[in-house]
Amino acid sequence: MENSLAVLDHVRLNFSPSGLFFLNIALAFVMFGVALDIKVDHFTNLIKRPKSAIVGFTSQTFLLPAFTFLLVIFLNPTPTIALGMIMVAACPGGNISNFISSLAKGNVALAVSLTAISTLAAIFFTPFNFAFWGNMYIHFYNAHSAASLVRPLEIDNYQMFETVFILLGIPVITGLFIARKFPVFTDKIKKPIKTGSLVFFVLMVITMLAANFSQFMTYIHLVFFFVLLQNGIAMTTGYFFSSLFKCSQQDKRTIAIETGIHNSGLALALLFNPKIFPPEMELGGMAVIAAWWGIWHIISGLTLSWYWSRRPVIA
Repeated sequence: MENSLAVLDHVRLNFSPSGLFFLNIALAFVMFGVALDIKVDHFTNLIKRPKSAIVGFTSQTFLLPAFTFLLVIFLNPTPTIALGMIMVAACPGGNISNFISSLAKGNVALAVSLTAISTLAAIFFTPFNFAFWGNMYIHFYNAHSAASLVRPLEIDNYQMFETVFILLGIPVITGLFIARKFPVFTDKIKKPIKTGSLVFFVLMVITMLAANFSQFMTYIHLVFFFVLLQNGIAMTTGYFFSSLFKCSQQDKRTIAIETGIHNSGLALALLFNPKIFPPEMELGGMAVIAAWWGIWHIISGLTLSWYWSRRPVIA
């Protein structure tokens, strides 16, 4: 099985420097739009009723990366597939999760709050989680595999932090500043910016997918099961972990969705940053995992929200 998966390591996807630049711009634009929706009330409400927010944040930021590590140890895929799964798990929730939570009759205020918190926290926790679990996996693989990694993957913590700060931190901080200082102006631009940024981002993803469509269709079957299983574990973790703390039905739905929807666009932007991962590294497995995650979590999220939308919310 591993031999058939190893072919992914040699896949070269067509991501030109200009394409990556526009993907980064689109991602930063989306994060700016998310920040315009973040209000002080989101944080004050969490201080008053913190349980569901703490449970959701813990599920997203700590449990999923840990369970992903255990999953890759159990499944034993190739190293780049394993690291791709860890990379996605380390990324914060995606902003489309708020829309999916509303369809699922979840707690939209909690969804927006969790997106805000996880996005701000990702400036630190995305590099930390990938470095921590990624390095732990590399050490485990080298210790237990008959063949160690041909070229040890060195994770540059500082460079990853710098990239995440540029892609998430600067747009979010700018958005928060504008929303705070110019509320009337923000109300006028918020909707068109959110809509325009999402359309721009989707167009960029479609363009990149079209440029790599043949490779994508050739190798998608090799990663389909891994993404399906990881995404299923993510949503299940969110739901049952919140059940353990007796959260409301609305909050359980939201936490499940927030744990299962991830910013895979950030994962792709990090993977194709030559300062973090040099071009000579063969990381095709990581890229295909992140690309398919970006499609699959929307499919699974919409499917789950359709199911829940037809079920009454039990108090």
